Amino acid sequence: MIQRKLEVTYVPFDRTTRVPPGTTLFSAAHWIGLPIDSTCGGRGTCGKCKVRVIKGIADAETADHRQLRPQEIADGWRLSCQAHIHEDMTCEVPQLLRVPKAATMGLGRLVILDPNVRKVYFELKEPSLEDQRSDLARLKDALTEEGHDMVAGVSVLRTLPQVFREANFRVTAVLAGERLVAVEAGDTTEQCYGVAFDVGTTTLVGTLMNLRTGMAASVTSTLNGQAPFGADVISRISHGMNGPEAIHELQLAVISTMNSVLAELYRDAGISPMQTYEAVVVGNVTMLHLLLGVDPSPLSMMPFTPAFMDELTVDAGELGLHIHPHGYVQTLPALGAYVGADIVAGVLATGVLREDKLRVFVDVGTNGEIVLGSAERALATAAPAGPAFEGSQIKCGMRATVGAIEGVQLGDRVELQIIGGDVPAEGICGSGLVDAVAQLLLAGLMDHSGRLKLPGDVPDHPLADRLIDIDGMRAFLLADGVFLTQRDIRELQFAKGSIATGIKVLMDILRVTAGDLDEVLLGGSFGSYLNPESAKVIGLVPPVDVDRIIAVGNSAGEGAKIALLSYRERQVAFELPSRIEYVELSGRTDFNDSFISVLGFPQLETVS
Repeated sequence: MIQRKLEVTYVPFDRTTRVPPGTTLFSAAHWIGLPIDSTCGGRGTCGKCKVRVIKGIADAETADHRQLRPQEIADGWRLSCQAHIHEDMTCEVPQLLRVPKAATMGLGRLVILDPNVRKVYFELKEPSLEDQRSDLARLKDALTEEGHDMVAGVSVLRTLPQVFREANFRVTAVLAGERLVAVEAGDTTEQCYGVAFDVGTTTLVGTLMNLRTGMAASVTSTLNGQAPFGADVISRISHGMNGPEAIHELQLAVISTMNSVLAELYRDAGISPMQTYEAVVVGNVTMLHLLLGVDPSPLSMMPFTPAFMDELTVDAGELGLHIHPHGYVQTLPALGAYVGADIVAGVLATGVLREDKLRVFVDVGTNGEIVLGSAERALATAAPAGPAFEGSQIKCGMRATVGAIEGVQLGDRVELQIIGGDVPAEGICGSGLVDAVAQLLLAGLMDHSGRLKLPGDVPDHPLADRLIDIDGMRAFLLADGVFLTQRDIRELQFAKGSIATGIKVLMDILRVTAGDLDEVLLGGSFGSYLNPESAKVIGLVPPVDVDRIIAVGNSAGEGAKIALLSYRERQVAFELPSRIEYVELSGRTDFNDSFISVLGFPQLETVS
C-alpha cells in the first residue's frame, strides 16, 4: 500500500514539512534549511544532532544509547540522523552549542568549511619616514605573510586611505579568492555571509549562509518574476526574440526577484548587504543566459547552441545584485543546452560521481534531466517531458500550493492529502497526479495501457461510481469539482515515457539493467514530494526496490550552498563537464522505439 506523506513540525522554529515515511528527522530538517548541528555526516557518531521528540514515537537506536545518557533517552531525546519518521511528529531543536567546522550537505555529505570568501584581521604597523610603503603594499605584505595572494581593483583602492587611518591601521581584509573585495575598519571576521541561489523557471530559492559557521542564516523562496512572460523556457526565449529590450526586460525581472529575496533574507537574519560578499547562482541554461542578459534564442532551434556553458564570475555591481557592491556572482557550468548548472549542482550535492555505486539521478520537470553513472563513468541527457508534472495542461491541474491534492490513496474509499490540511480540494498538483494514476492502476480501475475502465467493467468495485463521463470523456472523480480525465492520464504517460526513455537510452549505452542500479535519486522540488513507490508503479523510474528510490530534495540549491561553503567543492563542480558525457536524444534513432516500449504502464507483477 502506498503511504501518505507525513508531517513534521520543528519547534521553536514553528517550521513544518511533509516527507515520505522513513525519512530521518535530520534529513527532513536539512531540506528546509533548519540548522541542526552535525559533524559526522549523519552517521550517528558525533552526537551533535540530538532533538527531543514531543509528539510521535522514535525508537532509540544503538547510536542513541552510545551517544546519549539514559535519562535523556527517557525524556525523548534522540539523534535526529537516526530517528526515522513513521508517523506525524513534532520535535524540539535545541539552540546550537558549538560552531561547526564542517557542514552536512546533500545526501548526508560532510563538507569541510573552506569558503572562497575569507576575512583576515590585521593590526598593521603605521607608516613612518623609515617605512614609506604604500597602503596597498602594506596590506599585501601582511596577507602574503599569512599565506594569501591578493589582487585589488581601483574601486577598493579608493577606500584604503580613509579606512586605514580612521581605524588606526587595525583593519579586516575581505578576500574572494585572491581578489580584494573590501577593507573594513576593526575586526569584522565574525560577520561573513554569502548567498546561494537556485533560479528555477517557476520558483527562485535563496539561502543566506554564514560562511564562518557553515550554517544557513535564513532561507526563502518566491515565484520567478519572469512568470508573466510565460510558464516555460521556450516562452521566455520567444519573448526574448523581440529584441534586446525584451531580453533586458527578462533580466530585470529575475534580478528584481533575487533582490526582493535578498531583502527578506537580510531582514530575517538581521544583517546588511555590506556583510554579504559572494553569491553562487545555479539554474538551467536559459535562466542563466537571461540572468546575464545574454540572448538565449539559439537554444530553441537545432543544433541548440548556447552562448556559453562555462562557469562565469561576474561583478555583483555589474548585475545590480544587492550584495556588497564589490562582491562577486559565481555561476556553475552546464553539461548541455538543456542540462544546466542546476544539474551540475545536483550531481555535486549527491556525489553521484564520487562513489562506485551505480546511480541514476533524475530532476523531474518540464525537461527531465538525467545523469547515470558512478565514479567510473557517467552520462547525462535531457528528455522533453512537457508541463504535466507541474500541473499544467491537466484539466484540474494546479501548482503545489494550498488546496492542491498532493497525495492519493484508493481503497474502499478515496483518501486525499491536500496541501494546507483541512481545506477543500481545488485541484491536483504533479505529485498528486502521479499518486492518483498509480492508485488507479493498483486498484484495478485502469489497465496497464492507461485506459480508464467503465463502471460496468468493475460493477462490484466500491469506487465504481467514481468512474464518470466528462463531456464524452472518461474520468475519475477525486473530490467535488476535481477529477482526472483520460486525456490527463495520456499527458502523464507521454511525460513519464519521455523521461523513462531517456533513462533507458543511457542504460543501454552503459549496457546496464535495472538490476545493476544501486540507487535512483529524485531531485528537484517535484522530486521532493513525489512518492517513490508511485514513481515505480507508473514506470517513471526503473523497477528497483522502492527503498532504493530516494528523494533528494532541492539538490540544485544544496549544490549551490556546497559551492559557496567550499572552494575545493566548487572546483569539483567546475570539472564535472569534463567527466560527464552528454547524450543528445533528439539525434538518436533508438529514441522512438524505446519511447513506444515504455509508454504503457508496467504490468502489476513487475512492480510488486
